Amino acid sequence: MDNESDEYLTRVVVDTHSRKFYIYSNEGDSKTIDCETVEQFMNVLEVIRAVIQDDIVVYCDPVTVS
Repeated sequence: MDNESDEYLTRVVVDTHSRKFYIYSNEGDSKTIDCETVEQFMNVLEVIRAVIQDDIVVYCDPVTVS
């Protein structure tokens, strides 16, 4: 049973280009996870895919270089 005072995730933005994750909560808090290596990034992504609902995970558009 959810308590009205519980904080929960509302959005997770995955930035593959910068290897960062932006985490947002229902209370307006935000956190940034900055991965130094591709391995760290893939490990965090694996956890997010395993435990976070797909409908709150979004991916940034990759930067196109002309």
